Amino acid sequence: MSLPTGRRVAVIAGCRTPFCKAGTVLKEARAVDLARYAARELLERTNLSPGAVNEVIFGQVVPSVLVPNIAREVSLLPQFPNEIPAFSVNRACASSNQAITAAHDQIALGHADVILAGGAESLSDIPILASRRLADILVAASKARTLGARIATFAKIRPRDLIPVAPAIAEPSTGESMGQSAEKMAKENRISREAQDRWALRSHQMAAQGTADGRLTEEIAPWLPVRPGADVVRKDNGIRTDSSLEQMAQLRPVFDRRYGTVTAANASPLTDGASAVLLMSEDAARAHGYEPLAYIRSYAVAAVDPGWQLLQAPVRAVPKALERAGIEWKELGLIEIHEAFASQVLSNLQGFAAKGWEINEAIINVMGGSIAIGHPFGATGGRLVTTLANEMRRRDVQFGLISVCAQGGMASAIVLERR
Repeated sequence: MSLPTGRRVAVIAGCRTPFCKAGTVLKEARAVDLARYAARELLERTNLSPGAVNEVIFGQVVPSVLVPNIAREVSLLPQFPNEIPAFSVNRACASSNQAITAAHDQIALGHADVILAGGAESLSDIPILASRRLADILVAASKARTLGARIATFAKIRPRDLIPVAPAIAEPSTGESMGQSAEKMAKENRISREAQDRWALRSHQMAAQGTADGRLTEEIAPWLPVRPGADVVRKDNGIRTDSSLEQMAQLRPVFDRRYGTVTAANASPLTDGASAVLLMSEDAARAHGYEPLAYIRSYAVAAVDPGWQLLQAPVRAVPKALERAGIEWKELGLIEIHEAFASQVLSNLQGFAAKGWEINEAIINVMGGSIAIGHPFGATGGRLVTTLANEMRRRDVQFGLISVCAQGGMASAIVLERR
C-alpha cells in the first residue's frame, strides 16, 4: 500500500553478511549473531548516531526458542540505547520485506523517523524438537513430588520417543514441500528442464559478474570467523563460476525422480545470512545529511490457494503494487524477482506475460538471484531492497520492482522510485 500522509519513506543504505550455504563457513554463527553483525556494520557505514533510531524490526522464519524476538536482541547491541523498542515478523520468505514495509508504515504515519529493518536466518542452526510424547513425559516428571514418582514417569520413555523432530519445509495445509510445489508448477505451466537450467545458469553468470566487478561485494560486511586461523568470508559462497548446461543436465531430479525437472542446480540452496536496511522519513534524511538511494513508492501483498500453484502469488501482488504506485509495468527500469526455483521464476514471468506485459530479461535480476546467491529465508528481502536501490542509483532508473514468493501461497511486491 501507499499511505496518503505526504511523508515519503527513504531507503538510505543497506548491507548484509555473506550469504553462505548452510553447514559451511557460517555454521558456527547463530541467526542473532548474523543479524547483530549486519546491523552493527550498517551503523558504522552510515556513521549514524545509534540514538537516532526509533525502532528495530527484523524478520526470521525459523526462530530459536532461546531468542524468540531477534529484533530486540539487535536493538540491545552495545551501540544502541536500551530503550529502543523492537519486534520480529514472519511472512515466510518475504519476512524482511514485511519488516521493511512495516517500518515504512510507522514512518509514513509519523510514528517514527528512523527505523532499522532487516532479517536473518541460520539454517545451520535449526531447532530440533523432542517428540510430543517425550515432552509430555518430561513435563510430568518435573511435576512429580517424589523421587520414586519421577523414576516411574521416566520409565515410560520408549526408544521411539527419543527420535528428534526437525522442522519441515512443507505446507501444513497440503503436506507438500516447496520443491514438490515447484515441480507441479513446472508441469502445469509447461516449463521445461532446459529452460529451468538456462535460468539457473544465467543466475550464476550474472552473480559472478556482480561479484567480480564489486557491485555485490560492496553490499557485504566481511565475516570474521570465530575459529582462529579461518579465512575472512568476503563473498557469497554458492555462486558457481564453472557451471555449464551440460553439467546441470547430468543432475537427477530431486522431488520427482522419474518425471521431474527440479534439481539442486535450478533451485535455491539452504542458506545462512542476514541483511539490514536503514529507512528514514524524507525530512529526517535531510536533517541527518543523507542522500536517499531510493524511496518506497508502494507495496502490496497477496495470496493464493496453497494447493493450486504455491509460488504463483506474485502475479497478484505485483499488479496491486503497480496500481498503488500509479505506474505501469512498462515504466519499470529494473526488476528483482526472488528465485526460489527456476520453475517458479519462469512461471511468474509467464503469468506476467499473460497480462500483456513485455518481459525484458535485460532488466531482471541483473546481478543474479537467490539460485546463485542463496536464500536465508528471513534475510532475502533486505538483500533485494539493497541491491535494487543501489543499482537504480547506478543506472539512474526511476522505478524498480521487487517480487517475492513465499510459503503459504503468499507474495510481497515493493515498488521503489528515485525521483
